[in-house]
Amino acid sequence: MDKVVKPSNPGLSRRALLAGAAGAFGIPAFVPAGALGRDGKVAPSSRIVLAHIGVGGQGMQHVIGGPWTQKGGTTGRDDVQVVAICDANRQRLENARNQVNQRYSNQDCKAYSDFRELLARPDVQAVLIATGERWHPILSMEAAKAGKDIYCEKPTSVTIEEAIALRAVIRRYGTVFQQGTQQRSSYSFRFACELVRNGYIGDLKEVVVGVGGPPAFKECDLPAQPVPAWLDYEMWLGPAPWRPYNDNLVGGWMAYRDFSGGEMTNWGAHHFDIAQWGIGAELSGPLEIVPPNGKDVKVLTYRYANGAVLTRDPDRTARESPDGNGVLFVGTKGKVAVWRYDLKTWPESLKTQKIGPNEIHLHSAENHHTDWLDAIRTRSRPGADIAISSRSITVCHLGNIAYELGRPVKWDPATETFPGDPDATRLYARRVRAPWHLS
Repeated sequence: MDKVVKPSNPGLSRRALLAGAAGAFGIPAFVPAGALGRDGKVAPSSRIVLAHIGVGGQGMQHVIGGPWTQKGGTTGRDDVQVVAICDANRQRLENARNQVNQRYSNQDCKAYSDFRELLARPDVQAVLIATGERWHPILSMEAAKAGKDIYCEKPTSVTIEEAIALRAVIRRYGTVFQQGTQQRSSYSFRFACELVRNGYIGDLKEVVVGVGGPPAFKECDLPAQPVPAWLDYEMWLGPAPWRPYNDNLVGGWMAYRDFSGGEMTNWGAHHFDIAQWGIGAELSGPLEIVPPNGKDVKVLTYRYANGAVLTRDPDRTARESPDGNGVLFVGTKGKVAVWRYDLKTWPESLKTQKIGPNEIHLHSAENHHTDWLDAIRTRSRPGADIAISSRSITVCHLGNIAYELGRPVKWDPATETFPGDPDATRLYARRVRAPWHLS
């Protein structure tokens, strides 16, 4: 087990750390009086110092749309400051750095192509990771070991083993971890689950999710193309199996099992998570997963210990609600359909139901980023903590495994194993490409 390394001088102030890091990282050791909080603004010693790793499509949305910047680039929270960014794509890197420098009206944001250099900065307290999912577990582990708090985009992992290993590391280092499943901080999804958990639709019988299916269960066989000068392709691949560079791979990696779980883990990370929340199994999981067999089982089906049945049936959610990409809860006395960011209830009166003070109230947050920042300051667990996200992504992976095997799969949520099933166990993990490793 890795040893937790504590600072040699635990009383060292944040300002002293910043001064000590000035020479190595170009951080200003002296700042104007106004920046020290004498003008009513938050002093640097009280700010959360943030870095972004992965600044592509979704990552760039965090750069320009997080509460520390807000779209438009001129306003935002001044208790958080972005000081560094990292990406294997140098074109994206330059664009993101320019956006950050525009926000702060300076040239202080430093760009890195190797995340290890960024994580070595003692001034960085927190990182926001928005790479492809092949990188999520290892980047998060390395950030935790470097003493950084983490907001990591979904999905949590490419395999069940990675999710469980990440959970162990996050707990070992006491890291505040928030998965980028922002539906957890949405009122409509929380309220829908509170209606279900408090019995307003009667006994829960079925939950239906509307998401796409798994990727192709075959190795990527795209032909080799020259690697462009702006891309560090080895770093882009990271722990995934080596495949030759191809434009379609870099632009469409989600289609290949080596790199992704497809829509089962993309949108599934959102909607299976909400399904588990409503079932009350967010820290557990199903007992059996049955893929469609063309006979009596028409859709992917999960069975839970409390009798609830979870299915992946986008055709049905499309019939029952205005947005087929959502979650439908069916009980003995009513139904709730929820999507981004509204819901429909049967009976309609449930939509205005007030949850009483002595009833179940689920985790509430102003928004997902703020929930994370508040947890950093209070050293608490945010709404999409690793204990929850590791279980939610496991449900997605279990579905993919059942699809790939083409038969029912038994799962023990207590031990997180496939009892007596070596074929399913083989799909529980994958080999991580050297020099990367799970630890």
